[in-house]
Formats: sequence, C-alpha cells, structure tokens
Amino acid sequence: MAKVISQETFDDVVKENIIEFAMEPAEAKLETVKQFEAQGINLANIIKDLDINAETGKPILNEAIDNLKLYLEEKSADKEKLLDILKVIEAECQKSIPHRVLASKYEAHTCILKVVAQQLERPDTTADTDILEGSLKTLISLYHTQPDIFDAEALTYTKALLDLFVEKENVASLTLQWLQKCCIMHEINRQNIMKASITQHLKPYISKENAKVLRDVLAVLRFLVLDDDIRVEFGCAHEHARQLATEFIVVLTHLLDEFDDANILADLMLTIGSLAVRQEFCVTVDEAGCIKLVLKVMSDNINSVRLNREALKLLRALAGHDAVKSHIVQGGVAPILKEVLHTHMANDAVVSAALACISTLTLRVKDNSKTLFDTGIAETIVESIRRHPKSKIVQRNGAWAIRNMVSRSREQCDTWLSYGVEDVLNTALADHPSVTTDIKAALRDLGCKVELKEEWTGTAEKKILK
Repeated sequence: MAKVISQETFDDVVKENIIEFAMEPAEAKLETVKQFEAQGINLANIIKDLDINAETGKPILNEAIDNLKLYLEEKSADKEKLLDILKVIEAECQKSIPHRVLASKYEAHTCILKVVAQQLERPDTTADTDILEGSLKTLISLYHTQPDIFDAEALTYTKALLDLFVEKENVASLTLQWLQKCCIMHEINRQNIMKASITQHLKPYISKENAKVLRDVLAVLRFLVLDDDIRVEFGCAHEHARQLATEFIVVLTHLLDEFDDANILADLMLTIGSLAVRQEFCVTVDEAGCIKLVLKVMSDNINSVRLNREALKLLRALAGHDAVKSHIVQGGVAPILKEVLHTHMANDAVVSAALACISTLTLRVKDNSKTLFDTGIAETIVESIRRHPKSKIVQRNGAWAIRNMVSRSREQCDTWLSYGVEDVLNTALADHPSVTTDIKAALRDLGCKVELKEEWTGTAEKKILK
C-alpha cells in the first residue's frame, strides 16, 4: 500500500524549507514534492499549488482562516480588516475544488456564518451591508460545487436575510445566489429548503420592481426542480415543480408583459417551462394569456437567439396538452416559426428547438400540419436540416418534424420531395446511424424507398402434451 501524508504535514515541510533554508515559496514547494516522492509517498491527495506567505511560510488560505477565527475570538470591530480577510478566503476558494474542501476542513464555513449571525443580531436592522456582502460572496465561492456543507443553521440565515433585506438589492441578490449553490447536485438540500416554506420568503422578490433580483429568484425556482443528484435514487423534482407552479406560474406569466429586456424574458419563459410539468398547469398559463404574450415577445425580438430558443422550448412544453396545442397554432405561431427558422438558420440550437416544436405541434393533428405547410415552411425546414449535416439532434428533430407533417397529409409529399428532402435524409441516414429509426420513419411517410428491418418477429413454441 502506498504511503500517504496529510496536507498539514506537507505544509509544515514547505514552511520549514522557507524559514530554515531561506527558499522562495515556489522553490520550497518543488523541493518538498521531490523529498516526499523520493520516499515513495503518494501525493495525490495533496494540494501542491497553495499560495504561500513568503514571510511566515504558511499557506495564505490557512492563515486567512486563522486570522478570521482570531478576529471573532477578540470580537474586533475593525471592519476593513475583516473585509480583507474575507476577500483572501474568497479568492483562494475560487481557485479549485481542493481549495474549497480544504477551507471547509479548516472551518471557514462555520466562521463566516458567525460573521453573518453577528450582523443579523444587530438591533433596528443596523446590519453592515458591506460585511454581509463580503461574507455572502465568500460563501458563494466556498459552496461552488460543494453543497454538502449547507446545514440547518445556514438555511435559517438565508431565510432571515431574505426577510430583512428586501430593500437591499445586493444583499438579497447574493443571498439568492448562495441558495442556488446549495441546490445544485444536492437533492436533500432542495427538499430541506422546500420543507422550510421557502416560497413565502421568495414571494416579495417576484415582481417587476427589481429585474436583477428577479433573475436570481427565477434561477432559484429552476434549481429547486432539478433532478441531478445521482446519490439519490428518487428525487422530488416533480412535486417541487407542482408546489412552485401553484404559487408562481400565473404571476410569472403576467410578468412577460412587464419587461422589454430579452434576457429577463428568456429567464421567465425558461422558468415557466420548468414548472409547467402537469397538463393542468399548461391550461392555467394558457388561460392567463401566455401564448399571446410569448408570440408577441418572439415577434418583437426575432433576432434574439436565447429568447427565441427558450420561447420555442416553452411552446413545445405547453403543446403537450392537445387543446393548448390547437390554441398555439390558432394564435398565429406558424409564420413566426418560419421567420425564426429563416433568421437563425445558422444557429443549430435554435434550429433544433424550432424543429422539435414543429414536430410536437403537428403530431397527430392534420389541421396544424396544413396551417404550417401553407406558410411555405417546408422549404425552410429542408434547408435548415441541410445547413447542419453534422448535428445529430438537428437531423433527428428534422426527421420528426417532416414525419409528423406528412403522416396524415400525404398530399404534401410531392412538394417536400421537390425540395430535395430525400437526398438530405439519406445523407443523414448514412452519417448518423444512432437516429436511423427516426430518419427511416420520415422517408417511409414521404413515400421514399427505404429498407425497413423487422427488429423482432417473436418465437414460436411448441407445446408437447403428454
């Protein structure tokens, strides 16, 4: 078994090389690595690039955390000193995951929470916002890809900060960003946050008054419905989405009419789509005027890549309900879809989203297919697929769109074939074998020659009766 040492042992030898042998920090670290490797010690668990204080020989991160502990013990009132310490810890934590893990091991998390607690305990809401902002920035850096350190105490402070600092944009925004870090890749944190009735603390921020904070709240809502923690067999993403949709989905829909900023509108549509996980919510947002607002937003911002991509995803999500699907087409989506495809022909992400949207809108609905076809969108679809031969997703979504448009409208086939769709699909068939089934389905419904393989014919069993 390979020999290993602790980070403290490695740091002590580096310190000794600096102080006893007057080495420069970089030289001392290199010499220390050589010493231990010569002894056959495995240094895989050691952070070798810690910044070292040339005067003391100690790692800057460790020294900063020690200074923070001392600051708290002495109950110092030196604000600038505290802010400087927090900046050092923040900068070190931004370097890598090992740096953040080491900072947690040295209790940086506990110390910073004590700083936050001191400010929250001050009477008459006289908390120093500079100190709170510095603390929150450091916590955000510390929590990045390290949500396991979030605990009940930290959750209590997030709720208190959200309640007390509604009027303080920076503090509120940073608190929400901290909450976001706690949600990513951690199902238990998300469940605990939802159980703590976080919706009541978020409600004051769901308004048109502060766009910056609103975007942070929307991100929190989306992260609460993630299902990205592989350590948990079953998550509560759907239930969280149901709870949040009940509280916020109508309000978010109405906000689409309150902003002109494309990024805010994109965030709103992305969030609505994340929460509309049940058919009744699709109906709810439809009744709230969502379709009309989304189509207006798309028409007004036809050149925005991100906005149109999110709008297309939202329309596709809402089209999961048959009645809403009809309302989308009746609302005039067809010419907008054609214009979006034409405008963003070179962007595979928008093209892919548009083709997927078309495939959903035309699935098993002949009238919808006819409405889209009458705009002349068929040629645009074929050209968009032709422009992205290397994109498997574009080829697959394009095949879906074509198949759904012609499957119940075979009178369209000649028009499609006149645009060279057969050659385009056959090229995709050769280049993307993983989506062969989808492409062959489109060729089959177009009436093209295609070799279909029967995947399973069953087996006949003979029973012998005795």
